[in-house]
Amino acid sequence: MLAQITAMLVGQLDGGVNSRVQLVAVIVSVILLAFVLELVRRRQLVERYALIWMTATVALLVLAIWRGLLGELADALGIVSPPNALFLIALDLIVLLLLHFSVTSSRLGEETKILAQEVARLDQELRAAGGGRPARNGRPEPENEDEPEREQEPGAAAR
Repeated sequence: MLAQITAMLVGQLDGGVNSRVQLVAVIVSVILLAFVLELVRRRQLVERYALIWMTATVALLVLAIWRGLLGELADALGIVSPPNALFLIALDLIVLLLLHFSVTSSRLGEETKILAQEVARLDQELRAAGGGRPARNGRPEPENEDEPEREQEPGAAAR
């Protein structure tokens, strides 16, 4: 496999345009894999999603290197044209990813609602127990709404 990539880089493969397309596909796949690994390293991509992206990238790399695999895959699926098989598989994967993200989004929305309700309940209990309002943003709110809170001048606490 490495020898085939090296031969493509030197231009020793026959096929002309197909070799260039294959070379571009290999390079793009390697760049995408490196990008995903860099996102994981910087902790911008969670490992469970990185696994999905790395699997897809490695599959693209294998398809880019092994020319006949896509044709064999299309024949096995009963699809006449290999590029159509690739589009069908990609579309199926995209639909599965969208379904997964929809489920995750729904779950997170429900958890957010539960947390907001819990915060409201705790806020109400705190008001009932203390008789006043709790502090917000680190600054206590005035007991009387007609009296605005007075700001202290810088250094006033030191006097």
